[in-house]
Amino acid sequence: MASSPKPRTQPPAPARPQPRAVVVGSGIGGLTAAVALHHNGWRVTVLERAPSVEAVGAGIALAPNGHHALDVVGLGEEIRALAAWQGDGGMRTPAGRWLARTNSSAAAERFGGPLVLVHRATLVERLAARLPDGAVRTGSAATSVDPGVAGGRPAVVTTPDGSIEADLVVGADGINSATRRALFPDHPGPAYSGLTTWRVVVPAGAVPSFAPHETWGRGALWGSQPLKDGRVYAYAAAVTPAGERAPDGEKAELLRRFGDWHSPVRGIIEAADPGQVLRHDVHHLIEPLPAFHRGRTVLLGDAAHAMCPTMGQGGNQAIEDGVVLAHHLPDATGLQAGLAAYSADRLPRTTHIVRKSAAIARLVSLRSAPGVAVRDAAMRLAGFGPGLALRTFDGIADWLPPQRTYAAGARDRQVRDHQAQR
Repeated sequence: MASSPKPRTQPPAPARPQPRAVVVGSGIGGLTAAVALHHNGWRVTVLERAPSVEAVGAGIALAPNGHHALDVVGLGEEIRALAAWQGDGGMRTPAGRWLARTNSSAAAERFGGPLVLVHRATLVERLAARLPDGAVRTGSAATSVDPGVAGGRPAVVTTPDGSIEADLVVGADGINSATRRALFPDHPGPAYSGLTTWRVVVPAGAVPSFAPHETWGRGALWGSQPLKDGRVYAYAAAVTPAGERAPDGEKAELLRRFGDWHSPVRGIIEAADPGQVLRHDVHHLIEPLPAFHRGRTVLLGDAAHAMCPTMGQGGNQAIEDGVVLAHHLPDATGLQAGLAAYSADRLPRTTHIVRKSAAIARLVSLRSAPGVAVRDAAMRLAGFGPGLALRTFDGIADWLPPQRTYAAGARDRQVRDHQAQR
């Protein structure tokens, strides 16, 4: 009896090479993108010119849209656990009068999560810890970027240690982005908003407890916010000429400008370490880019859409960028379509927020007595109830990522239910 022929076996398909992404810059947006791409199977290298991964700045306000984005990389619950705002808060005049009141529960109910103030270093450390050992190269500046436009060739990043070829380059190199200039050399770049900001973190116990607030004066603003560990994060802004600096130090400048404002403003300034008061002129990309990508290179965060901090959305939008980019790039196949989809998703949303933040900055910049009186009256009217005071953030803080997150689906449904009910 003849034996049956053995079934033919197909040779295994060759393994698809692991796609490589190089992220230029280790800020919050760059690290979020790196972690999200790593989750998708990309081999990620983060290039940071500084000698260590450090957070530039003091505190950051993470709104619910930021938490929802961080759910995608498994960090959302950790960040929500750091929420320190409990009870009332709102907006005040320099004399202490309340212009608008809201509370933490109203914000959490409206947008599906709390507002969380954290130190930037906390978020940077937790993001970096989710990358493989050696993925972040410090002291490694990207000196040039070839976006890889012609003929499907790879993008190339040049560093002092040599060149790196990549399927994808992510320009997360901040407001003065060299990557942006390489992609869009004819764009005018950032413009001065007219405001300078100061930021400081003071030790726990330095001032008595207070209701979180933002205080608006004539051409100036002050905010005081508690952190989970008892420290206080404070920020200020004022209309000043670009490049101006105080001859006797920025702590002295804060005392001159804000020392007679309501409690606890002066106490916070007096508790500040003079060497830890940060001052920066605020520039923004008020003219939007034509796209956020070219060739194999893409921009995110301040490199793509730097905005005034008046809505506290700069960091949140960079985090959104990172997870939306990874959503459209599950691998390197269909790269151009994925990058085009990323630009189409992110450009309209961020342009709207850049312009809205600039409009609020113009309100902060009002200095005439009649203009300030009209502005404050409008704020009192808008702040009649907690829900009214939060309407500015409708469509912004309630954003959800375009994919299922690692967090429980029940919370996603709850957020969508809140949106449907409004």
